[in-house]
Parts: sequence; structure tokens; C-alpha cells
Amino acid sequence: MVEIGGRPILWHVMSIYARAGFDQFVVASGYKGEMIERWARRPDREPWKVEVVDTGLETMTGGRIRRLRERLGEGSFLATYGDGLADLDAGELARFHRAHGKLATVTAVRPPSRFGALALDGDLVREFSEKPQAGEGWINGGFFAFEPGLFDYLAGDATILERDPLERLARDGELMAYRHAGFWQPMDTLREKRILEELWQTGRAPWSRPA
Repeated sequence: MVEIGGRPILWHVMSIYARAGFDQFVVASGYKGEMIERWARRPDREPWKVEVVDTGLETMTGGRIRRLRERLGEGSFLATYGDGLADLDAGELARFHRAHGKLATVTAVRPPSRFGALALDGDLVREFSEKPQAGEGWINGGFFAFEPGLFDYLAGDATILERDPLERLARDGELMAYRHAGFWQPMDTLREKRILEELWQTGRAPWSRPA
């Protein structure tokens, strides 16, 4: 519920999906979940269907998804942590997932650099780029697509999605990567929150525009 531009980051995340036509959300809540419930009941909220489910204070990421099983139906579904933003085309992610036929898709991103990049020719700076996306390496961007078969990999509340489930899916050949080379920014620190706030306030927020 931390705000960017006067709206909780949850709203910004849902907007990414809503632009692609996805407007039904199930939120796995825990600590201070009542705040999310109050927000979801506000009359001025967007016309999305939002269900908030208390999945426990100590439940891990995989366990939270497991607790939503009855509400997610028998088809494929999209999932995210809710603490990162991207100029992601969620519709394209869903199409990529359906096309390959595997159980899981993770969005692969290049992390933003904390520092400005220098292209050097000897001691001469040929190019300066302030805080670019990292040029090498892909990491988990936190936007997923899953088939119901995922639940066979989720043992209980203590299951951490990023550990055994995704590791086993990869070993079983059931995990595919959707490469997103555009904007991606997590909000794990106050510094990162300020980055997102500045982008929003200056009208340069990539996640607020169609992909």
C-alpha cells in the first residue's frame, strides 16, 4: 500500500494488467491485509473485481499462491509480487505462455544499475549513461504466468516460490523465460520508492503508458 503519486503501488501494478484487459484480481494478503481490504471497497476505486484473501502472517510466497487454489479455477493465471513496476505487455506475456505449453513462465529482466555507466577509451570518456539497465545477465522480474500444474510443486505454507518450486520446474523442463528488455524497477528500498515517485511526478513513468 506504499503510495506513488498518491496511489498505492498495488493500483499501479493492477493498471499494468488492466491495460491488457485483465481486470479480475485475487490479492493474497498478510500483514496489514485489512488496509488492502479497505482500499478494495472504496467506491472511487477502478471498476476491477478485486478479492482480498487472508493467507496468513507467516506464509511464504509459494504458500500464498497455494492458498488461492480454489479461487483461481482450472485455467492458466498470471501472478506477481506486487512490489515492482514495468512497462510490461501482460497480454503478450500471456500469449507467450500459452504458446509454449509449459507449466510456468517467468519474466526475465535486466536489473537497473545503481550507478552511471562509463564507456572508456583509455582515460577518455566516450559515453556516459546515467543509471542504465544492466547490459548483461537476466534476473527474475517477478511477473509470472502459470498453469494449474504449478500446485503440484507447492507443498505448504512454508514453500518459497523462488526456491524449490521454480528450481524443480526448471529441472523438469517446465519453466520458460519471457524476456522483457524494457523498463523494470523494484521498490525494495526508500531510494527505489523515490525513483518511482520522481518518474511519476515528472510524467516519465514508463509503466503508466501502453507497452
